[in-house]
Amino acid sequence: MDTEARRDLELLEAVAGDPRITQRRLASRLGIALGLTNAYLKRLVHKGYIKCVTIPSNRLVYLMTPSGIARKAWLTYEFMQHSLDLYRDARQHLRQVLGDSIASGHERVALYGTGDAAELAYLSLRELGLEPVAVFDGEADHQFLGLPVRSIREHDQVQYDLMIIATLKPPASVVKRLVKYGVAREKMVTLRE
Repeated sequence: MDTEARRDLELLEAVAGDPRITQRRLASRLGIALGLTNAYLKRLVHKGYIKCVTIPSNRLVYLMTPSGIARKAWLTYEFMQHSLDLYRDARQHLRQVLGDSIASGHERVALYGTGDAAELAYLSLRELGLEPVAVFDGEADHQFLGLPVRSIREHDQVQYDLMIIATLKPPASVVKRLVKYGVAREKMVTLRE
């Protein structure tokens, strides 16, 4: 799903959830500039997905049109399909990489990250009969699926053969940061090829 489609879905969901939402609140919610929010809304109005109606006290209400409801449903379907494909590809990649690692005697696996991608990595580990030897993140002192989370600065205090970089985003910046902390590049495994 491309950025424009994802932004359309976010805006349509926001308008469906609260027709009286202000552009300022929309901008804040989406993490984009107010002017860009205005441009996106105008584009959705131009495409016929929403209508702007002025109510007393010079306020705007955004109403979804039937084609807007259909577009939101289609984008939701596309997003779900994209997510499932990404999940399936990441699991398949991890099973192959971890299977090869186990075959060569490397069974001590650590995780870096605590989000949804880390849950995917954890489940893939468990499918292979492995338990992570440690979970690292930028911040420590919290738990991930009942496991203590350690600061990445402590990685050299744990013996591990591989570290799964648990992010579904392009991992280059995370890999670069971990190399600065002394994590060996050859020990890193990403969720995506």
